[in-house]
Amino acid sequence: MSRFSPQALIFDCDGTLADTMPLHWYAWRSIAERHGITLSEERLYSMGGIPSRDIVKMLSQEQGLSLDPLAIARDKEGLYRPLIDQVESVNVVVGIAREHFGRLPMAVASGGSREIIERVLHHLNIHHLFNAIVTNEDVQHQKPAPDIFLEAARRLGVPPEKCRAYEDTEIGMRAIRAAGMHAVHVNELMVR
Repeated sequence: MSRFSPQALIFDCDGTLADTMPLHWYAWRSIAERHGITLSEERLYSMGGIPSRDIVKMLSQEQGLSLDPLAIARDKEGLYRPLIDQVESVNVVVGIAREHFGRLPMAVASGGSREIIERVLHHLNIHHLFNAIVTNEDVQHQKPAPDIFLEAARRLGVPPEKCRAYEDTEIGMRAIRAAGMHAVHVNELMVR
């Protein structure tokens, strides 16, 4: 880790604070089969941080399908919702948040929906650690655009260049860098 001393910490949720991606894959696999969408697990993971509705739009355009992105996103969330009780924390990242609680302002910046992200954070008993939670409903442009991270910094009252942000996907890392923040890929933390 560099000698950079952040004034705020910002965390992605899915795959960063919470080990949700296998459960998201379970829900997506069912949705893909139901609607004739071709989607591999690897491709889904590469789109981590992109809202479900945008994933459906992208896949239907690529595959020449006529799908209702909002309806399918709602169906996918409906399949995922009952699985939230199975979500486990990414201990090394949650440990960083716990260690800095009360010392630095912290936020969550997630491409997920507010209802789902709030439920996951409450399930993991970490919701109280964060001063702000920014979701796909709070910004117009989604990752890899920097908007969600910039909005989190704004809500914390800390300039983006004074923030350290944590992510698990390349799309998220691009968003952090575009926001001018110090970026940490969670894989860097796992090898310690």
